[in-house]
Amino acid sequence: EKDLLEASIAQVEEYDKPHRILARGEPTDRSTMLIDGFILRTIDENDRRYVVGIQVPGGFVVLHALALKGLDHDVVTVGPTRVGYVPHERIAKIHETEPHLSRLFWFSTLLDAAIHRQWTLKLEQLKASRRVAHRLAEIWARLEMVGLGRSNGFRSPLTQTDLADMCGTTPIHMNRALSELRRDNVAEFRRGLVIVRDRE
Repeated sequence: EKDLLEASIAQVEEYDKPHRILARGEPTDRSTMLIDGFILRTIDENDRRYVVGIQVPGGFVVLHALALKGLDHDVVTVGPTRVGYVPHERIAKIHETEPHLSRLFWFSTLLDAAIHRQWTLKLEQLKASRRVAHRLAEIWARLEMVGLGRSNGFRSPLTQTDLADMCGTTPIHMNRALSELRRDNVAEFRRGLVIVRDRE
């Protein structure tokens, strides 16, 4: 199945700077597999950017565009990123001939939806420092699943502004939230490096 997925990639692209892979409402006939790096799902409204999701290496980013043929948000790289583009006709062929892999695709989209629901819930339930702790823990767990997490944290190209846009706060409030996590010895965020001295 891994070989089949890799063979389905028609084109590989590398981006060193932020690059919008797919714009909100733009029609598309391909989906994106994230090979290396990070991708953000963003919505710009009222002169403000909202980060509504993050993707780590190892999965399809816009798999649901197969059915929708477009998205209600932008898909943007952050930091050095390598992606593979898979034409929809190749994914459709996999659905026809590989039922187990097709179910995994479906599971992946359901998992993305479940993560999104937790983001929505935590925005309402938690103050800023706990919101960002939730996001960092999620990213850490997802990176560990693909062998990229460390025992005491992880490295990413994310900035304080990215975290603020994920957590519904301003960069100033995010700075205070990160200071609180550092002061309470929960986690330290330095130029994208997350250090957790006491995981439990």
